[in-house]
Parts: sequence; structure tokens; C-alpha cells
Amino acid sequence: MKILVVEDDTTVGDYVAVGLREEGHTVDLVTDGRDGLLCATGATYDVLVVDRMLPGLDGMSLLKGLRGAGIQTPALFLTAMGGVDDRIEGLNAGADDYLIKPFAFGELSARVAALARRPRTAPPETTLCAGDLKMDLVRRTVKRAGRDIALLPREFSLLEHLLRAKGRVQTRTMLLEAVWDISFDPQTNVVETHISRLRAKVDRPFDRTLIETVRGAGYRISAA
Repeated sequence: MKILVVEDDTTVGDYVAVGLREEGHTVDLVTDGRDGLLCATGATYDVLVVDRMLPGLDGMSLLKGLRGAGIQTPALFLTAMGGVDDRIEGLNAGADDYLIKPFAFGELSARVAALARRPRTAPPETTLCAGDLKMDLVRRTVKRAGRDIALLPREFSLLEHLLRAKGRVQTRTMLLEAVWDISFDPQTNVVETHISRLRAKVDRPFDRTLIETVRGAGYRISAA
């Protein structure tokens, strides 16, 4: 495994790094939180071992920065802050496990191995596509054949839902629940109206129709 240890106490850091290397792991050791953030964003690691109290950037901010950037490398907080509230705060910041100093190296090694065995979650989806239509969920933009398409917020949500269900029919009830958060039929044509507006922007200016009506069932984005 490749492991990053971020620990400003050189005695503890060297102890952990040497022990993990003796087990056959590749270990990078840094003593500053900012250096830890740069390492964790610039290289791929299997596990992070992070102290909470660090110079430059504390461990909590380090992990929050990584999680905010979409980096989900398993992380173990190694710290003397062992109160219940401290542990809750650390886990909520993005840590996967929490080990309190003083600690036994055998337990640290076992916890690191357990974190490495956990299945990795897939990175969040940021782009949805169908044919020449592309939706950027981060920038909140839509393009078709390279042309920008301006959508109102509800139109964007409706198209996003249809794209996520690409190839599958979405009934009127399903669309009301997903886009309008309505769990009953309000007996209005709000879905039909928004589908019509969406088609006017997404389909009509182009040669190929993407939004299909499935008679008696609902709507879908073509998967072809």
C-alpha cells in the first residue's frame, strides 16, 4: 500500500512511518498540514494517517479540503483529542476512523489495513450526456452540438432527471415527485408544459429528437 502520514511530532511520525515500511508499505511522511494537502491532492494514496493538531493547516481543515475536492481516500485521525465530541467532529469532517494517542502500533496497522479493504465509492457524477447533448452538473450548463442552451432552474432539473434515467420511461407521477416534490396528482399540466418548453430548447433547433413521448406511459431520453 501507499500511505501518507501527516504528523508534526517527529518522534511519533518516524515511529509510524518506520513500522509501516517494515510491513512492506510505501510511506510518505510530512509534518505540515499544507504539505499534507498538497501531497494528498497531487498523488494517489491508499490510506491517509493524519494528526488533528498540525501547523500550517489543521487536520480537520485538511480533510474537509480533500472531501470538498472529491478526494475520498480513506483517512485515519491519529490524535490525543479523544473526547466523544472530538471523535464526532473528526468523523463528520471526513475521517473514516479515529485512533487516540497513546496507541499500540499493532492496532494502528490493523486499522489501516481495514480501511484499505473497504470498497472505494465511485466519484460523484459531474457530467450527463445523451448523443450530442451534454449537461455539466458543476457549472450548471447545457450544450448540444457545441451550442449553449439556456434553461430555467426547473427545466434544468427536469432534463437532469430524464438524463439520469436515460433509456427508461419516466411517468408523469415519477416526474412530479422527482422534480416538483409532489407526491399526489395536482390535476395540472405542469409536466406537459415544461416538457414542451424543454423540447423547444433542446430538440427543435436540431435535426434529431432526444426527448421521446411513450404513448400512455410517459417520457424518456433516447439511449441510442
